[in-house]
Amino acid sequence: MSDRTQTALLPDRNDDAVLVAVVEEERFRSQDGTFAVLRARRESNDDPVSIVGAVAGLAIGETARFRGRFEEHPVHGARFRAVGYAPVMPTSRQGLARFLGSGLVPGVGPAIAERLVARFGERTLDVITGQSARLTEVGGVGKKKAAAIAEAVKARRADAEGMAFLHGLGLGPSLARKLLTKYGPRTAQLLREDPYRAAEEIAGVGFSTSDRIGREVGIPDDDPRRAAGAVLHLVAKAADQGHVFLPLALLAEQALQLQVPHARIDDALAELESRGMLVLDAGDVYAPPMHDAEQGCASRFAALGRDRKPPRKLAEALAGLAHEGLAEPQRQAVVQSLSSGLMVLTGGPGTGKTTTVRALVRAHETVGHKVVLCAPTGRAAKRMSEAAGREARTIHRLLEWNPQEGGFRLDEDEPLDADLVLVDEASMLDLQLAHSLLAAIPKTSTLVLVGDIDQLPPVGAGQVLRELIASGRCPVVRLDHVFRQAQSSAIVRGAHEIHSGRAPTPTPTGERGTGDLFIVRATEPDAIVQRVADTLSRIEKAYGLDPRRDVQVLTPMRKGPLGTEALNLFLQGVLNPPRPGARPTPPGVMREGDKVMQLRNDYEREVWNGDLGWVKRVEDGVTYVEIDGRAVSYTEDERDALTLAYASTIHKSQGSELPAVVIVLHPSHHVLLSRPLLYTALTRARTLAVLVGCPRAIARAARTAELSRAHCRLGARLAAL
Repeated sequence: MSDRTQTALLPDRNDDAVLVAVVEEERFRSQDGTFAVLRARRESNDDPVSIVGAVAGLAIGETARFRGRFEEHPVHGARFRAVGYAPVMPTSRQGLARFLGSGLVPGVGPAIAERLVARFGERTLDVITGQSARLTEVGGVGKKKAAAIAEAVKARRADAEGMAFLHGLGLGPSLARKLLTKYGPRTAQLLREDPYRAAEEIAGVGFSTSDRIGREVGIPDDDPRRAAGAVLHLVAKAADQGHVFLPLALLAEQALQLQVPHARIDDALAELESRGMLVLDAGDVYAPPMHDAEQGCASRFAALGRDRKPPRKLAEALAGLAHEGLAEPQRQAVVQSLSSGLMVLTGGPGTGKTTTVRALVRAHETVGHKVVLCAPTGRAAKRMSEAAGREARTIHRLLEWNPQEGGFRLDEDEPLDADLVLVDEASMLDLQLAHSLLAAIPKTSTLVLVGDIDQLPPVGAGQVLRELIASGRCPVVRLDHVFRQAQSSAIVRGAHEIHSGRAPTPTPTGERGTGDLFIVRATEPDAIVQRVADTLSRIEKAYGLDPRRDVQVLTPMRKGPLGTEALNLFLQGVLNPPRPGARPTPPGVMREGDKVMQLRNDYEREVWNGDLGWVKRVEDGVTYVEIDGRAVSYTEDERDALTLAYASTIHKSQGSELPAVVIVLHPSHHVLLSRPLLYTALTRARTLAVLVGCPRAIARAARTAELSRAHCRLGARLAAL
């Protein structure tokens, strides 16, 4: 029966059809590595068939059982749209010959494969795995090759059985492959014994996935293994939300929402603590690395904060300040840094932080100090280099990550060679990164943290700068005077209005200043999206700014019609449409000229979460990207570390400064609308900021002082020392 005839016999939306076929060729694969178009042959009658769907994990020569529906495409004709699949070992003679001769079994080509199947028929695989000595009955197969064939087929059979088990649980090919890579032939057995271990041991496998597996293999809600998995999940989730620990009462409340009874919580905590997987401290539940980091930061901050003997050339350094034109708080900051081992310099836009940093660096160099400048992100480090006229590095590069050992090379045993370590954008400093930095700072050095505490907290757990200030154990110099030259900027004025809880005042119609701020009103998502496109066009005409390189669209969320995912699809079409004559690519698939962002720290490539780059070309499944002037390549399996970046979340923009930003705000963002969010977004702009959206959302963000405070005891620990 032909595919076309088969299609006619099936309902249009029947996803229950089953097709067993052997993969012959992969004709297309999407750049995200999931969608593919396969040419295959039915195992039953050897008829050709086209298969489309999320089937990119299959190798040539592999047999799979596909679930889905037959359909008639107006251009490509009859094909099978797969909604799921599971690899199986072939059973027909044709399937066996293709499988063995496809290259999946080393040492076996098409000729030997045909001879093996001709000799043993449909029992070929059973003979290979159970009676491998008989393979020498076939010409061209000796004892050594027979053993190698048996080993390879056993591995492929175990892999197919494992994939079939995982696909039967509803897991996608990428996640299934991760589990098989980790656990090998024992995957099914180990997951039946304790599926919650996968959430502990494999990145990308969360509690919900483990719980789905657990339900499929019959683990009840009150099982101790499930309780332990739920507790670890809740502690990890709290860290993802910026919390260093989870109060025990809150953990029990959240566990109950996962149908874990209170009676199981204490047992789970005791068992996890005995395994060294949790720390219980005064009614709070910590992941061990967080507990170590909180204690370590407190003790090291306390050691640095002890009084220091002023340097011998102090008078000479202070005399040099007379020509700097510093205001008294700025001068005080320089003096304080020369007589303290620890200091915080904080202030909003236009208050002279950059001028103070330059003066502070020169004063320390005057007294002979070796100065090291750093920041949490690459963009912040680049800004600091430009402002201070000295090299600044990311903290990760400064501490020299060692991929072989999985840690930083510089630490307390091999510390930094520095008398002054100055960290800019310190509001972005999370607890674990601060702990690594503090470990590498000699006790005789001075640490100066520069930041604006009114910005968003760090993405990682622990608001180090706020906790340090709150402890009262550290000298803090606050710059709160807005200098005259900054007062003419509507962006600076707007930031201080937001800080006071008021919506920002835009630049008057028809006027232009040194930092313009405009509001474009729209209420419906579709209208807002169109206003964004119109605004980018007007910025280019009125200000001469490149809408791709000089302007960043910012929004609070990833999801939804006004999230980064939807906006990037739209803006890619507007700002980087397919070039005439180029091979067409679906929307969202990266192509030459696209603006992209790195989504996680990559120590091997030395690219960091939030770094921006440009796609130079895509060839043979490899995407070549320029990041900070360096060429970085990504294979298909690695491309999930990148995303389109025409639009970015406001959180991801921290530490950056751009000529212009377009900020999208809407009531649908209500769960994230806050004063720090709006303040952070606005202060990313140097020349121009445009707020596009609903005035009610802007006003709500300005009124909402803070959404929540992170659970962290760094300040309390430091105050108690």
